[in-house]
Amino acid sequence: MIQKKGLGRGLESLLGIYDTDEENTKKEEKAQRGISEISVSLIDPNPKQPRKTFVQESLMELAKSIKTNGVIQPIVVTKHGDRYMIVAGERRWRASKLVGIDTIPAIVRDFSERQIKEITIIENLQREDLNPIEMARAISELMAEYNMTQEAVAERIGKSRPVIANALRLLNLPDEVITLIESGRLSVGHAKVIVAVENIGQQIKLANMACDNKMTVRDLEEAVKTINQPKTNAKEKPAQSIELKEFVSDMRRVFATKVSLLGDEQKGKISIEYYNKDDLQRIYELVEKLKR
Repeated sequence: MIQKKGLGRGLESLLGIYDTDEENTKKEEKAQRGISEISVSLIDPNPKQPRKTFVQESLMELAKSIKTNGVIQPIVVTKHGDRYMIVAGERRWRASKLVGIDTIPAIVRDFSERQIKEITIIENLQREDLNPIEMARAISELMAEYNMTQEAVAERIGKSRPVIANALRLLNLPDEVITLIESGRLSVGHAKVIVAVENIGQQIKLANMACDNKMTVRDLEEAVKTINQPKTNAKEKPAQSIELKEFVSDMRRVFATKVSLLGDEQKGKISIEYYNKDDLQRIYELVEKLKR
């Protein structure tokens, strides 16, 4: 298991690149000498980067800063044949390309696949502008890959335990709602209200209402109250027992992904979601372990 020490203080403490002791100047100078100028054209992004969306406006702001001041903090790369793959600092690399800079300061390190994955995920989780769904998936992946608890993840990235729990809850929403969050049409505040609604159809309806009618979070809360009010003469849907709900909750923790159940103890359907081939392989391996 990965040790918990240090990551909450920032990416530098994970990489061990910089020495924060001002008195130990020799060690700091040695670290600085490890920085190379590498051609931007020889660098490739990490194909397993959790961040799939880079906001153009934010990139342009960074590009203007780089054009004026240069790249202040070097990116971190690893050698891949005759080329380099980014481990940390893809936004700086993308922004540098926008302003036509030929080379970028970089620290070249040898990393294992596991180290690359961990560093990439944690670097993204420490950013405040990470897409909330990307953040939730990265947290889920980190917990599953390295058998980490929510408390451990919170400590590693310097966020509170409730923030981690609320982020993971977003993965319980249906795909239609998740798409609205990813596109920026639905805020996290709206999503937190919707996730409290059990019926998937109602969740989708509320999400579309919030987007189409530009509802505030308070407006959405009132709409949820109306939906949750019992209707007279309405046929009641079979209630799920506490044991069944706890069973679904346990499955979510074990598989570290979205698990949903429609029905009751007599009849129903359980759905376990995966987001890519590696995620499916991870769930398969978990099932194989349980079989033993």
